[in-house]
Amino acid sequence: MAGQMQPPGVNPMIPQTYRVNKFIRETHDTFSLDVVPKGGTEPMVFQPGQFNMLYAFGVGEVPISISGPKPGTQGMIHTIRDVGVVTRALHHLKKGQTLGLRGPFGSSWPIEESKGQDVVIMAGGIGLAPLRPALYALLEQRDQYGEIVLLYGVRNPEDLLFTKEFETWRGKYGVQVKLTVDTADREWRGNVGVVNTLIQRVTFDPLNTVAMICGPEVMMRFAVSELKRYGVPEQQLYVTLERNLKCAVGFCGHCQFGPAFICKDGAVFRYDKVKPFFGIREI
Repeated sequence: MAGQMQPPGVNPMIPQTYRVNKFIRETHDTFSLDVVPKGGTEPMVFQPGQFNMLYAFGVGEVPISISGPKPGTQGMIHTIRDVGVVTRALHHLKKGQTLGLRGPFGSSWPIEESKGQDVVIMAGGIGLAPLRPALYALLEQRDQYGEIVLLYGVRNPEDLLFTKEFETWRGKYGVQVKLTVDTADREWRGNVGVVNTLIQRVTFDPLNTVAMICGPEVMMRFAVSELKRYGVPEQQLYVTLERNLKCAVGFCGHCQFGPAFICKDGAVFRYDKVKPFFGIREI
């Protein structure tokens, strides 16, 4: 779970220059940037669940979880929703243009700790992006895990991310993939409702399951409650928190969460460690 910071000798407060290797349109308001270090040096190694601080020159900086790459490929992929001034500036970047990057920062999903167990991945909206590297890591050692379940919910069918990968995960790796939307269109033939309703549609051993959950906090609260009702122990539930990230190194104090700092101790937390503060907006 321990996070990996920038290499020794690199000031974690100074962005390094990266180049856009590929721009990927995901949905109407969401895109991915595949970036590599400018100058051809080897990309930094990251752990599934970690994040980077991306800097749009002359505009500002924003924390973005790493959403890839697939094993064996170079670069780091960041899946971003265009929701503000900085993300809009990043949205306008084209292949070959540059941005600043600090990281990787933070903790990681419990990939090694989950060996020999079933794994349930629950995602809401763009929350699938930080979980995708965890799924890649699990599938790279598929025989080391039991059932692997992906439960994914979005507002509308057009908001689904990474749809081309679902059939590969199902067919090649035997992942139980279940999708749901809040509002369906005429072409949607799948489930309608909140993501928690999908739990009853899959099979796993609750007492021998690790759950990894990422999405809006209200979605995560209900997901935790439902998984506990099914018998998954609290110490086997993991959630992400991304409130108020600013400096990423625990210096500014903006992201203090009870006794922890989200940037240094998270953003991935074991649920029982943050249970007293989870869901309290004032913290």
